Amino acid sequence: MFESIFRTYSWDEVKESIYDKTSRDVEHALQTSHCDIEDFKALISPAADPYLEQMAHLSRSRTLERFGKTMQLFIPMYLSNECQNICTYCGFSLDNKIPRKTLNGLEILSEIEQIKEMGFDHILLVTGEANKQVGMDYFESALELIRPHFSHVSIEVQPLLTEQYRSLKDWGVHSVLVYQETYHEKAYKTYHPKGKKSNFYFRLATPDRLGEAGIRKMGIGALLGLEDWRVDSFFTALHLQYLEKKYWQSTFSLSFPRLRPHAGGSIPNVHVSDRELVQLMCAYRLFNQELDLSLSTRESELFRNHAIKLGVTSMSAGSKTNPGGYTQSEQTLEQFEISDERSVEQICQMLTNNDYEPLMKNWETSYV
Repeated sequence: MFESIFRTYSWDEVKESIYDKTSRDVEHALQTSHCDIEDFKALISPAADPYLEQMAHLSRSRTLERFGKTMQLFIPMYLSNECQNICTYCGFSLDNKIPRKTLNGLEILSEIEQIKEMGFDHILLVTGEANKQVGMDYFESALELIRPHFSHVSIEVQPLLTEQYRSLKDWGVHSVLVYQETYHEKAYKTYHPKGKKSNFYFRLATPDRLGEAGIRKMGIGALLGLEDWRVDSFFTALHLQYLEKKYWQSTFSLSFPRLRPHAGGSIPNVHVSDRELVQLMCAYRLFNQELDLSLSTRESELFRNHAIKLGVTSMSAGSKTNPGGYTQSEQTLEQFEISDERSVEQICQMLTNNDYEPLMKNWETSYV
């Protein structure tokens, strides 16, 4: 289990090691064809800032070598904003006095109709973390309606047990996304004071349970803006390295969401600039050429226009972050405010204008 590896590291010692990296360490990382975890430290360190242009060039060339000029597009479908956790950075938090809604069967079918009209064949199903309102029975009934319409189904829900993930795999789930939010164990509790999510190590072990269940693809990441982004990103990379070695049959994606405004407010503890986010994206690509790097509509139109050339391989488009968002105009139920509000057609046109091929379909299930 990753916990045994994680416990051998000290947050403060890792932070000191990152900030002690020198230009010589960065140059070594840029010259090697296979970056190790110490090279990754150098690439996310302050010492790497003057080398950002070189990092961007290498990241672009290695991404093109592996993925070509393609961009996988997906869309999130929020099934419920019910949540039993208090999370200080999330609009769905239990203590936020917002209307709560869970889609019924007819509403799910209406959402599917709208999403299919936009051309999507890859969908991400999202809920708050509420085992009673949106537990396994709900997931299975929802998947029975959703699965026939999409060749690839991903989910981002509460952490589950291994046997539950096996069941969801049988129901047609291909990918599961679960974010640790922050790997700072002491600070974690302050952001998650109530609910099952407050159990740091249960959440940390979720990717292990995914691997044990044979889930085809796992998505991990940290929420940028809670704690020092460089240290959180190191632990994310360490986690990824462990998972790839142990669960080599699975593939992996990584997201790097920055905090966005939401109901109840959202003021990042740590500001992550656009330049620093570019540095992080490039560092991940140089660390792992096979990794799917995903960028959501949390980011601005301008940033996403440029990010497509820096290592990103998948993007959401036309996103709504509230249950029923594609068939209803009410936005007060949303998890967070999106930044890039362009339509799917506009995103596809932007990609085409930059000589990228937008991919609306992930794979044909008959070939899997």
